[in-house]
Amino acid sequence: VLGILGRDGAHAEFTVLPLENLHPVPDSVSSREAVFVEPLAAALEIAEQLHLPPGQNICVLGDGKLGQLIARVLRLYSPKLTVVGKHAEKLRLLEKFGVNTLPASEANDLPEQDVVVEATGRPEGLALSTRLIKPRGTLVLKSTYHGELSFNPAPWVIDEVTVLGSRCGPFAPALRLLEQGLVEVKDLISAEFPREDALQAFQVAREPESLKVLVRWS
Repeated sequence: VLGILGRDGAHAEFTVLPLENLHPVPDSVSSREAVFVEPLAAALEIAEQLHLPPGQNICVLGDGKLGQLIARVLRLYSPKLTVVGKHAEKLRLLEKFGVNTLPASEANDLPEQDVVVEATGRPEGLALSTRLIKPRGTLVLKSTYHGELSFNPAPWVIDEVTVLGSRCGPFAPALRLLEQGLVEVKDLISAEFPREDALQAFQVAREPESLKVLVRWS
């Protein structure tokens, strides 16, 4: 995987990678939109893996970049979608699309959910998802946790919960969604920097209120 396993990343003057890794970007999709293809594909993977009948109660935990994109995809499948997050400004970005939002402090008031997508990256997100999922519901794990995670899986066994690991996804459908304008992404760009300020861009990207931070290489 480029930049993760066996190959260096793309912050270099020249990059070598397999031809099949290349996907043509439609002319109608700008470069600022195309940078979202990989995380948007990861959001689409949930629909690829899981049958989502209309009208299911779906909850997404996390209002960061991935949580935002997951919500923008899943709203195409169910109007009964709620996103739980800690940042009011990020939640407001979803409200304009008709997505129900809830601050994390009020999440325990939610009714049991058919599907819960855990995208917080934090152990407390996993604990909350376990409380919210209904018996025989589906818990989708999008977070990759750092360090060891301590939890008791007994509630999953007792309630016969389906636990689904979900990681990367298909690029071609993600490009089609952008081409057709079905998913808005430009409002997720928090800042842009020229390449000479790339180190500052990394610092800004670490700030809790930041979403996508871009570096212009030309």
